[in-house]
Amino acid sequence: MARMTMIEAVRSAMDVSMERDETVVVFGEDVGYFGGVFRCTQGLQAKYGKTRCFDTPISESGIVGAAIGMAAYGLKPCVEIQFADYMYPAYDQITQEAARIRYRSAGDFTCPMVIRMPTGGGIFGGQTHSQSPEALFTHVCGLKVVVPSNPYDAKGLLISAIEDPDPVIFLEPKRLYNGPFDGHHERPVTPWSKHELGDVPDGHFTIPIGKAEIRRPGEAVTVIAYGTMVHVALAAVEETGIDAEVIDLRSLLPLDLDTIAQSVRKTGRCVVVHEATLTSGYGAEVAALIQEHCFYSLESPVLRVTGWDTPYPHAQEWDYFPGPARVGRALQDVMEG
Repeated sequence: MARMTMIEAVRSAMDVSMERDETVVVFGEDVGYFGGVFRCTQGLQAKYGKTRCFDTPISESGIVGAAIGMAAYGLKPCVEIQFADYMYPAYDQITQEAARIRYRSAGDFTCPMVIRMPTGGGIFGGQTHSQSPEALFTHVCGLKVVVPSNPYDAKGLLISAIEDPDPVIFLEPKRLYNGPFDGHHERPVTPWSKHELGDVPDGHFTIPIGKAEIRRPGEAVTVIAYGTMVHVALAAVEETGIDAEVIDLRSLLPLDLDTIAQSVRKTGRCVVVHEATLTSGYGAEVAALIQEHCFYSLESPVLRVTGWDTPYPHAQEWDYFPGPARVGRALQDVMEG
C-alpha cells in the first residue's frame, strides 16, 4: 500500500495496465513529454515509448475518432480530454460511433476504450474549464460513466475501465486531484481526513463498475452523492449530527439501484447532491428511480442540492458549489417533512 493523491492513483492505474497489456495505449493533448496538464501521465512516455504514450493535435474529435478505430481493431486506448468542457467537438464521435459499435455491428466489433476527463470546478477556471457534463453521457445507451471520489477508487475503477470491453467515460473531479479534501473547506487540506481513502495498493486491483459504496451507515436519511460531493455530504452530516447514511455512487451508468433502494427503504428519506446544475441533472434520474421503487417507504419528498441553473459563475465559484451548509439545510428540511 502507498499513500497517493488522485493524480498519482490515476497515473498508477495506467502504468499498471500498460505494463500488463501491450495493447493499452495512452494519448491526448500534452500527455506525452509534458505529462498532461495535471501531470496524470507524467513519466509514461519515458517508460513505454512514443508509440504507446503520445501527444496529439488539438482536436478532440480526432483524438476520440482515432481511439474508436484503434479499439475496433484490437487496441485498448485510454485517451485524455484535457478538460471535460472540451469534449463537445468529440460528442458526435462518442455518442454516435463509440457507444453504438457493438449494436450496429451485431456484436462483431466492440469498443474497449476509456475517455478520461477532468470534471467540475475548484481551480477558478470559469465557464470553459469547470463544467460537470455527466448527464450528457448517462443519457446515451452503450456508454458507461464512472466518477471516483478518492484515490483508491480512482485506481481500481480506472483499471476496470481499461479492461472493460465497452467505452467508459471516466470523470475525474479536479477538486480532489492534488490532495485530501474534507468537505468543510474550499480547498484541499492536510493531513488526510478520516473520509479520504489515501492508501492505494501498488499493483493491479480492480473495483467493479456498477457497484456503489456506503461511506457512512445511518438510519435517519439517505444521502446520495458522487465525486467531490461525497466529501461535502459527509461534512454536512458531521455538522448537523443527523444519523445519515451516505452513499457514494462511484458508477453513474450502470447504476447500483439495489444499494440505493435498500437504503431508502430503511431510512424513508433521501437527499441527492451533485455539483452540476439542477435542471435535467443526474440527480433528477436518481430521484425518479427512488420514487418508482421506494414510494411507499418515503416519509418526505426526495430533495436535491445542486449547482445553480446558470452559466458557470467564475467570480462566485465557491457560492456555486453545494457546500455543507446547503446540504445541511436540506437534511433538516427532509427530516421535518
